[in-house]
Amino acid sequence: MELNADFSKRVIVHGDEVEWMESPMPGIDRRMLDRIGGETARTTTIVRYAPQSSFSPHVHDGGEEFIVLEGVFQDEHGDYPAGSYIRNPPTSSHTPSSELGCVIFVKLWQFDLADRTPVKINMNKIGSIISAERPGVLIIPLFQDDRETVQLETWAPDPTITMDTPDGAELLVLDGGFTEGSDHLGPNPG
Repeated sequence: MELNADFSKRVIVHGDEVEWMESPMPGIDRRMLDRIGGETARTTTIVRYAPQSSFSPHVHDGGEEFIVLEGVFQDEHGDYPAGSYIRNPPTSSHTPSSELGCVIFVKLWQFDLADRTPVKINMNKIGSIISAERPGVLIIPLFQDDRETVQLETWAPDPTITMDTPDGAELLVLDGGFTEGSDHLGPNPG
């Protein structure tokens, strides 16, 4: 399957307009935002766990990173409430579940295959820094290597924000919204 797979083209996806699709596991649905491949694929997805749902134990050969948007995500490594950023590098394994239900934004198979850097951050408990280059922007650094920078940004109301992204960018709006050209981007509800 290929969905929004040409990364040389600008794509805007309003996640709340994408239909939920059943996953192979009962009680777990997903909204596919981009995908290259079959069930094991390079993908960006919003995943909804019903209460008491779980995935079978599995290894992430290509890595996995996710943000908990609602509820509490769980595995044998811990409980991760809304606002958690988790980065499970290639070869990591776990058995994901959610006792009470949750919604996560997840990316699979997008790591450097040599990467072995795990990250577990509760973004609710970490301070932000003021962007030196962009007035009105606060940043919580989440991960950075030679290939990518992952960060949570909070923008002041009514600023003009300039972003230099010569290699492209992927933005997920969690709260509020902004306008770029004729496109309005807002949060993605579960």
